[in-house]
Amino acid sequence: MLFNSLEFLLFLPLVFAMYWMVNQKALGLQNALLLVASYYFYACWDWRFLFLLLFSTVLDYTAGLQMQRATTERYRTFWFWLTISVNIGFLGVFKYYNFFAESFASLLGQLGFEVHMQTLDVILPVGISFYTFHGLSYVIDIYKRRIPAESHFVSYALFVSYFPLLVAGPIERATHLLPQIKKKRVFKTSQALQGVKQIVWGLFKKVVIADHCAFFVDQLFSQSATLSAPELWMGSILFAFQIYGDFSGYSDIALGTSKLFGIDLLRNFNFPYFAKDIADFWRRWHISLSTWFRDYLYIPLGGSRVSKWLSIRNTFVIFLVSGFWHGANWTFIIWGLIHALLFLPLLLTQTNRNSVLTPGYTWRDIHKVAFTFLMVCMAWIFFRADTVTDAFHYIVGLFDWHSPSLAFFTKSAKYLLLTLICLVSIVFLLVIEWRHVRKNAFEIQLSKSLVVVLIFMIFFMGAFKNQMSFIYFQF
Repeated sequence: MLFNSLEFLLFLPLVFAMYWMVNQKALGLQNALLLVASYYFYACWDWRFLFLLLFSTVLDYTAGLQMQRATTERYRTFWFWLTISVNIGFLGVFKYYNFFAESFASLLGQLGFEVHMQTLDVILPVGISFYTFHGLSYVIDIYKRRIPAESHFVSYALFVSYFPLLVAGPIERATHLLPQIKKKRVFKTSQALQGVKQIVWGLFKKVVIADHCAFFVDQLFSQSATLSAPELWMGSILFAFQIYGDFSGYSDIALGTSKLFGIDLLRNFNFPYFAKDIADFWRRWHISLSTWFRDYLYIPLGGSRVSKWLSIRNTFVIFLVSGFWHGANWTFIIWGLIHALLFLPLLLTQTNRNSVLTPGYTWRDIHKVAFTFLMVCMAWIFFRADTVTDAFHYIVGLFDWHSPSLAFFTKSAKYLLLTLICLVSIVFLLVIEWRHVRKNAFEIQLSKSLVVVLIFMIFFMGAFKNQMSFIYFQF
């Protein structure tokens, strides 16, 4: 069930009405209703993987209780490593087994050994990377004695499988979401209206920006070997706005939907294309994931409070793991490596926190923002390309200006119209975001007139004919 589908348009108002019709004192019933709705939402993708979600939920819930009740450190450690191993094991089998098998066979083949590795012919369970990380953060926090174990199963199960964030985040923490689940919620008109506005904003970014950009991006990347440098630059820039509109659009719809039920989720984006450097970019992009890796991987490794060489090691570890989290392909690993290399000069010169220490913008910052955006666009090529070879050829083509042409965008009136829609909507997006960046506003506030304009653009400019899934569903 896609957020931009007719099914969701019917599902959401029905759940919303039933949820608030329940006596607001009956918190347990409200949570049970949301849990059933979440399981139905997930089962619409593939009901068979619902059992995997349930197993992971029961395991982490049980492990949390057992660790809290343990009378010996050995018993606590046993349950901790059991649930960590099983969760990472499931993630490894479904998401990474074929990658390792094929890479190992390829390596042996280059050494002269012919090996045929058995691969798994199974689809990736949607959202497995997200709900696995929900559970991992929960059991790690209990093991570190940061939080107590949750005794009420429905509350914990809802934390893991809450449908607005189930398949593509944001990656929530038990410290933030569980207290809201366990607290009485009262309907607030202002909060609900803000939720509707955020849903509209997210739909605009998805169906007007991302899906129109996708039309060009798919064709430009598939024909990259025959295209000129200006067209290839256009493809990389359009993909930057496609993935931003797609993923941040999903996050806005998720946050807005959750506000309808009186629950606030973690903010996942903070105008990333206005970042002054790569460090600033990662404080603004997929915030819930970058902070997850910071708190549960980077800091335990020693963070930056170690020797320079260990700081460099930790930086490469966190970026490479982040790339690998996105997908079982060398393209994602190299994408992470590129960001590590871009971050390295900031680390060595100790300027990686300059944007935090000097907030706001001056005219001198324009070239920093432009340079950072171009570097991010070039890195996105590896994220989008099917193979590493395709990505390298694409990048070489960016600097081959021997017969510049933009004929691709002038083939027909349809192409011209779609190009105009992309350009107008992207400029519209950047103007709105820039106004909020200048005000140091973390969240966009929409006026009534702007909401009307967005709804008009969604209905008359939205790409509904060929309904597209969200990019991050594959992760």
